[in-house]
Amino acid sequence: MARKGYPGRMDTSPATTDWLRLDQQICFSLNAASRAFGSVYRVILKDLGITYPQYLVMLVLWEHGDLPVKKLGEHLRLDSGTLSPLLKRLEAAGLVRRERSARDERSVEVRLTEEGVALRERAERVPRRIVSATSFDVDEISALRARLDQLTSALDAAVHAELPDEDFSR
Repeated sequence: MARKGYPGRMDTSPATTDWLRLDQQICFSLNAASRAFGSVYRVILKDLGITYPQYLVMLVLWEHGDLPVKKLGEHLRLDSGTLSPLLKRLEAAGLVRRERSARDERSVEVRLTEEGVALRERAERVPRRIVSATSFDVDEISALRARLDQLTSALDAAVHAELPDEDFSR
């Protein structure tokens, strides 16, 4: 007797995996971990008065300094429609300033304010608190991050390999 979804297969041994089970989906495991991280960050970042997405924006600005919105979005893998409301809230909080570029009026530069620069010192405790919450040691976290970076690269390559060439000549 064939199992449903496996035409012609009769193997029902425990070693046979049902790939359509939720607990077999890597995407679900990654999503669950991401949501758990979000919950931890919500608690930790409450003291700083920013959300996790805002924290990511601040990390990029602390690392790279003033950036055009487009470059900031590239670092964060966010489009301007998602990034603009984040920047608006950070600006309202007095942490960043958006200004039209003097060199190219189409470009908007994002700059840290004095308050945004000062927040960095308070934020330095965040990574240690995250490490503590994971119960992983620093080497385990580094190895996991490296594997996730490999996964991201592989998935990006798979998407680009599958995208059909656009024909704009019509």
